[in-house]
Amino acid sequence: MKSLIFYLGFAFYMLLSLLRIIKLKYLKRKGNKEEIDRYINKSVVGWANFIVNGIGIKINKKGLENVPDGPCLFVGNHQGLLDVPVVVSSLDKYVGFVAKKEMLKLKILTYWMKEMKCVFMDRQNVRAAVKTINEGVENLKNGYSMLIFPEGTRSRGENLGEFKKGSMKLGIKAGVPIVPIAINGTYNVLEANGRKIKAADVDLIICPPIYPNELSKEEQNNLSATIKDIIQKELEKARN
Repeated sequence: MKSLIFYLGFAFYMLLSLLRIIKLKYLKRKGNKEEIDRYINKSVVGWANFIVNGIGIKINKKGLENVPDGPCLFVGNHQGLLDVPVVVSSLDKYVGFVAKKEMLKLKILTYWMKEMKCVFMDRQNVRAAVKTINEGVENLKNGYSMLIFPEGTRSRGENLGEFKKGSMKLGIKAGVPIVPIAINGTYNVLEANGRKIKAADVDLIICPPIYPNELSKEEQNNLSATIKDIIQKELEKARN
């Protein structure tokens, strides 16, 4: 019953977001970039809070002081579908993320994803994937933070998959801080329950930023392994 109520509520919330789209288009005609960004931020954070609070997720946050003032690349492990709302709700600002191209089929959701500077990855097309990475780099250079899950897919549990090397190019090319984040417990909300929604405690650990410009070429090449090791250690601490 809890799952049904939430899914119906979410559908209703997304329909109401059509009214926000109308207002956003009005703000765009006015052309005030700061006002537009504030409105998108308010709308997206509101969406994330609706999901987190509606399900009853308790987020244990650690390391918020490690979030840089300017744009950065957040790099996290990917346990479940609720990872993005948990991160956005915790940071209290919208963060564009790298999504699979299949998400483009969800029209209303896709509209807001594009507004929050998400980019869409076709993992089967190398040329398209390079273009997507470059779009993400431009977002970072223009002052918008990004989030990427280097595993490329949900683990649906505690196991940590391989971190793909290419995922670090976003931060290295843009020359922005790279912030590892460890997410523990989101799979307990949905994936562990056969798609039935269940309230759960989730740990979100934000680690100190890494500055790619201060790294040697070899350290940059090994950055994905370094960050995976950092996240693995934080996950082990959270579970003990």
